[in-house]
Amino acid sequence: MRKVKWGVLGVAKIAVEKVIPAMQRGEVSQIAGIASRDLGKARAAAERLGVPRAFGSYEDLIADGEIEAVYNPLPNELHAPWTIRALEAGKHVLCEKPVGLNAEEARSLIDARERSGKIVAEAFMVRCHPQWRRARELARAGTVGEPRAIQTFFSYRLLDPENVRNRPPGGGGIYDIGCYAILTARYIFAAEPTRVVATLDRDPNFHTDRLTSAILEFPGGRHLTFCVATQLSAHQRVTIVGDAGRIEIVIPFNAPPDRPTEIVIDTGVDLFGGGRRVEQFAVCDQYTLQGDAFSRAILGETPLEFPIEDAVANMRVIDALFRSAERGLWETP
Repeated sequence: MRKVKWGVLGVAKIAVEKVIPAMQRGEVSQIAGIASRDLGKARAAAERLGVPRAFGSYEDLIADGEIEAVYNPLPNELHAPWTIRALEAGKHVLCEKPVGLNAEEARSLIDARERSGKIVAEAFMVRCHPQWRRARELARAGTVGEPRAIQTFFSYRLLDPENVRNRPPGGGGIYDIGCYAILTARYIFAAEPTRVVATLDRDPNFHTDRLTSAILEFPGGRHLTFCVATQLSAHQRVTIVGDAGRIEIVIPFNAPPDRPTEIVIDTGVDLFGGGRRVEQFAVCDQYTLQGDAFSRAILGETPLEFPIEDAVANMRVIDALFRSAERGLWETP
């Protein structure tokens, strides 16, 4: 079976600790090279991970004829520029979220895709995990009645001033984890929000949003309410509520690759779990599934399920949330 040869831009923690090892276990994905602006770092990462080639610049990697696809986990402000450069060099690109700092940057990837004829997508691995696909199936089948409300909480505690998540212009909670709350509500509701309102608190030293709460109104009177935080204790939970029950995704975003995951379906017959049942999902790695899904699209085996236009739609909502927090008003994406 032919495998797509991938190159990785940079030695970001998510790349070397999660994505590369996961993709190396893929059926149709092969990590063929890794680049860093420091060749020593690239070589060290390549040796540790068993990657055959190391590059001392991003330019050298995207110019290499052996590399077919590029994974871009660079800091957020470098997502759009280097994704465009890789597309223009004739590479397919899977770019980490968010693909840009605003919808205008995201839209520029559509033009780059059309010029290059290559595939480009945003790396939201959660949509590849069976627990999310099952939650969407249950919601759309009416298992909990009509899903009308989603509540999402996602937090971690990170106080390192040198971490890219705490540095403008691409740091902060909305860019890093608020995007998941937006994306998954759009995924479950199969719709775009009509208006949004948000409030946020910025760290006085980092100047990035450290606590954000928001309401997104969807057609039909459906709502997403979410809170994301970068300086609170770690917690994740998503609850999808309908008029005949609820679906709870216990570890919705950082699903563990080494143990089963669970979703809870509850009819709401009482407050003590009398209508509760659990569905468990076999051990899997959502990064492996994501990489192979993109590779299969490159190989022409399956269509790309979520093209870059979906990323533009997500960025429109993020733009509107920032406007709302600044103006104190409801905003339309």
